This record gives sequence, C-alpha cells and structure tokens, in this order.
Amino acid sequence: MSARACAEILRVERDHHDCRPGLRDGLWEGAVEDALRQYRAFLRQPGRYLDLCFPASPHPGSSLVDVAYARDVLEEALRSLSRPSRAELGRVLAPLDSELFRRTLPDPYAHRHAEPGSAWWHRRLYDGEYRW
Repeated sequence: MSARACAEILRVERDHHDCRPGLRDGLWEGAVEDALRQYRAFLRQPGRYLDLCFPASPHPGSSLVDVAYARDVLEEALRSLSRPSRAELGRVLAPLDSELFRRTLPDPYAHRHAEPGSAWWHRRLYDGEYRW
C-alpha cells in the first residue's frame, strides 16, 4: 500500500484512540496491521476447508483469533478512510475475502444466531458447530 494510505490508516486508528482491542466497532493504534496479520495467518492454515474459531480467552487481544472479528476491524477501517485509501485497502482485502469465502462453509443455521444484516463472514461455520 502507498505511504499516503498507510498514513491515513494510522490517523484513523489514532482518531479511535479511546478504543481497545476486543471492543466491537472500535479501532486502536495498529488495529489494521494486527487484523491483516491474523486474517492472513488464518488463511495460511492447511486443509481444504477451515472453521472460524472463537477467541480462546476473554483477553481483549485474543478477539482477533475470530477472523470474523478481524474482518470487522478491517471493515471499520474501510468505512473511515477516504475513497483512494479505501480502494487500496480494498485491493488488499479482495483476494483474502475470496479465499475466506472459498475455504469456509456457510452456516445453515446462521439465521438463528447472526444479527440481521450482518456481513457474510459472520454467516460461516465456526469450529464445533454443525457440519452437513
């Protein structure tokens, strides 16, 4: 990504300085980098299909283990960026999103637990949920 887009991401993160990792709909300094790192690590796992994982502990830093939450953080950043920077980050996310969609299965019971209107990544199977 360009230096301009990176600087704008840093500014957006600093504007959300009152938020901590683990808070929904919040950013913190380094949030985009942390979320991208977790997203990529999740997709590097072996196997044809992957199950999303719930955070292992209530510690705020572990919330990014849930790749759906990591993707929420990235979506929050996208909404906060100018059009050119949003496009740059969007180009980084597009292949990751395609891979996540391809390697995760839809949750047939998402209508029971996902919030109405939630993003598609919240409607994928989590570890330990029903398999068809």
